[in-house]
Amino acid sequence: MIRAIVAIAAAFGFALGATAQEKDTSKDKQPTAQQERMKSCNAQASKKELKGDERKAFMSKCLSAKGGDDKELTAQQKKMKSCNAQASKKELKGDDRKKFMSQCLKADAGDGRELTAQQERMKSCNTEANRRELKGDKRREFMSDCLSA
Repeated sequence: MIRAIVAIAAAFGFALGATAQEKDTSKDKQPTAQQERMKSCNAQASKKELKGDERKAFMSKCLSAKGGDDKELTAQQKKMKSCNAQASKKELKGDDRKKFMSQCLKADAGDGRELTAQQERMKSCNTEANRRELKGDKRREFMSDCLSA
């Protein structure tokens, strides 16, 4: 029991230390999906005032691919799930599946879904970078500045 708690504490410490180190090296980097999930799961566990084995079980379930009870799929995750189902139904394999998934995930198909604020910002920054005809490092630098503004 104590070993499990120490292991969890060490994992959290490592994750927080790695996050702090990343923030020091580059302030422009966005947290990874795993870091966002860890933050969200921690907040949920704290809100539920979970301790000990209950917290450990909740965190394990929340951080797993299935997620916690309160977790809902994002629009992108729903799209991925839908495209995967379509590719499986068509029994696509290898390069054909890869090509289909790429097209399916890119498709805007007028399905009425709205872009998130981050997607809108990305679209706007890309348009401006194209207008300025930026390439390579200059484009990356511009996009980084534009997205963090």
